Amino acid sequence: MNRFFLFLILVVAQACAQKTHYGKLNHLGDFPSKLKEVSGMAIHSGDIWVAEDSGNKDRIYKIDKKGSITKSLKIDHAKNEDWEDLAMDIEGNLYIGDFGNNANLRKNLTIYRVSSAQLKKKEPNAEKIEFRYPEQKDFPPQKDSLLFDTEGFFHWKDHLYIFTKNRTRPYSGETLIYRVPDEEGEYDAEFLGSITLCKSQDHCSVTGADISADGKTIALLGYGFIFLVTNFELPNFDSASVQIIDFDSNTQTESIGFLDEKTLLIADERNKTTGGGKLYSYSID
Repeated sequence: MNRFFLFLILVVAQACAQKTHYGKLNHLGDFPSKLKEVSGMAIHSGDIWVAEDSGNKDRIYKIDKKGSITKSLKIDHAKNEDWEDLAMDIEGNLYIGDFGNNANLRKNLTIYRVSSAQLKKKEPNAEKIEFRYPEQKDFPPQKDSLLFDTEGFFHWKDHLYIFTKNRTRPYSGETLIYRVPDEEGEYDAEFLGSITLCKSQDHCSVTGADISADGKTIALLGYGFIFLVTNFELPNFDSASVQIIDFDSNTQTESIGFLDEKTLLIADERNKTTGGGKLYSYSID
């Protein structure tokens, strides 16, 4: 296959060679029944916000550390086609990633920006950051190029960094990395390269992302795995290294966020097969 990013690709080989570490999640609490599909999380100054994905309301929810809802806000001028992650900047502005794209068919990828001032209102207004992946030429692409679903992003210094979810067949393990400005507008996403976290279809596709407050560690989430990315200098990932943590879970883990420099919060969606619907913490050694 003639891959569009062949001349740009950044492969983090350490991810495949890195020894897997083993850890355990600490169960903090269960989400109420109305929060069945927590797909995104963002944390700022101790405030924890979550959102659900496609088929759910145009709402975000503030929760406590036990998973209980303390506030619910309907977002005006926003439509939940497939909200897959949340991010916040240092000023407390919230970003909603409406970029879920399971079939790689969407042409209306959007990130909603809700200012910190709007978050104080009963029905906050959202601004639209619309974008496209310039490297995607076909909708959908061939099965070996199904690289344009997205479930994880974070904010850093005026940009939103996007990590795509791999749905290729056969499975390649690649995650594409893009960024877009954090201001309202229409953009071609800037392609930064790709990263191969590991080659297991069951664990290695990115379902959530966040960056530590000091900007030194990126946490990427997969099903049952955490990937801690260090030794990078944004927007450059060519010297990055990846630590893989297997936390021994078969639930649908979809959301991750830094509570502080050494503590991650993780949430899983509830389903009849594997359970879930819980909030956890993980301590980084």
